[in-house]
Amino acid sequence: MSYQVLARKWRPRNFATLVGQEHVVRALTHALSEQRLHHAYLFTGTRGVGKTTLARILAKSLNCETGITPTPCGVCSACQEIDAGRFVDLLEVDAATNTKVDEMRQLLENAVYAPTRGRFKVYVIDEVHMLSNSAFNAMLKTLEEPPEHVKFILATTDPQKIPVTVLSRCLQFNLKQMPTAAICGHLAGILEAEGVSYDAPALSLIARSAAGSMRDALSLLDQAIAHGAGKVEEGQVREMLGTVDQAYLFAVLEAVIGGDAPRLVTIADDMAGRSLSFAGALQDLAALLTRIQVAQWAPQAIADDEPEAARLRQLAHSFVPEFVQLAYQIAVHGRDEMPLAPDEYSGFVMTLLRLHAFRPESTGEPRESPAPQTVRPSSSTAARPPLPAASPAPRPDTKQAQEAAKDKPQPPAFPDDVDWHVLVGQLQVGGMARELAHHCQLRSFSGDALLLRLAPAHRHLQMKPAQDKVQQALSDHFGRPVSLKIELAEVEGDTPAATVQRGRRERQESAIAAIEQDPFVRDVIETFDASLLESSIKPIA
Repeated sequence: MSYQVLARKWRPRNFATLVGQEHVVRALTHALSEQRLHHAYLFTGTRGVGKTTLARILAKSLNCETGITPTPCGVCSACQEIDAGRFVDLLEVDAATNTKVDEMRQLLENAVYAPTRGRFKVYVIDEVHMLSNSAFNAMLKTLEEPPEHVKFILATTDPQKIPVTVLSRCLQFNLKQMPTAAICGHLAGILEAEGVSYDAPALSLIARSAAGSMRDALSLLDQAIAHGAGKVEEGQVREMLGTVDQAYLFAVLEAVIGGDAPRLVTIADDMAGRSLSFAGALQDLAALLTRIQVAQWAPQAIADDEPEAARLRQLAHSFVPEFVQLAYQIAVHGRDEMPLAPDEYSGFVMTLLRLHAFRPESTGEPRESPAPQTVRPSSSTAARPPLPAASPAPRPDTKQAQEAAKDKPQPPAFPDDVDWHVLVGQLQVGGMARELAHHCQLRSFSGDALLLRLAPAHRHLQMKPAQDKVQQALSDHFGRPVSLKIELAEVEGDTPAATVQRGRRERQESAIAAIEQDPFVRDVIETFDASLLESSIKPIA
């Protein structure tokens, strides 16, 4: 006997075995139980979520010899013939190959005739959005007022292309993508019934690769069984799918925590040696960062029995929440920029080193609640020495202490007029703290309180470690404690960063003008009808 693929062998035969579409099953079950039957149904959803399967189950419910029922017997001739695809009153039409109006008219001409064997003549039109406008117009009248013995079941992956005149004549059900947990449970049940040994993490890999499609998951499962010689193991499935081992991603984040840039390059080299997809790795890294952020703000959403729950919680304690947001943006943008990179390896390495360059110089202390954590210096940065404690005030009755206080040099007073552009250049800061200072605008400086304004477009720079470094640099510069506050609002005037950018632009424009006015360049342009590539011109200073 020839082998039957799992997607066909394990196709659901009734509503009870249909996975992941409970909302549709509930509505159809109630309608069948109460005999409230519509003449046209529209099932929408992505590929492999059960549209055609649901149509066949509904056809069995309508034509089962036991009567119209939400639980067809599955043993009568009508049920068996529908399962085998040879029921004469079930007409399955592929709209992708029957798009013309003449084909639709010929199909509908037979609708007036009574069914041969069943109770209803059921028309299942798959990918109905592929029909031409003329074909849609030809079926409108029949679709609105069909004979009593005719039922239409339409299926499509793109309901936006169906005319509203057709949509208004149908009961529409949107089939959801299958949750990963539902796919894993279904695959596990099939493998147990087939007597095939498996690893639970391997099923999770297959479910994630299927992207919500049960048919894709079953096809991948067939391939995994063949690849593993009758076994479904995690290592073999990873090799088959070319997916990135989560261990690489955890190693990347741990290297970022430790400030170990050489380790990041080594990880990239190892992945290149296994020919893993760097774009897929950044996609998985973004997904992992999402789960870490969830573990920080909603730890109850991470199940204790999840295989990587412990490592997720550890990373959630080690990163400040603001950096997780920034790291997510870096991973997503790095994947988007991959086609612009010299090659995938270079794009991936630069993204990892960007994570290293913008990492906070501190990581979180373990905490019990999802509130933002206290920070401590990382292994890559020396701890900043604490500010010296203020000397106790001299006692008024101690003359010697009063004389000593007069002789002691007093800290300089804060200047009344501070030029923020000049002050930023004097601060001893780098990295994220330097970018934060350069993109801020000074609003006020009264007493020992300094207020800065940061444009909302640069809110990602407003990380607590960067603010702490700017505040410490200001205190070091003035020789006394300074309190810093940053407000988010549109800036008025130029920030130091904008001033630097404007200067660069002016120098670039000056360099271009100088080249254009050069006599030799002008002669070449006029003689050879040449053009000047402005992007290749760089100012000398």
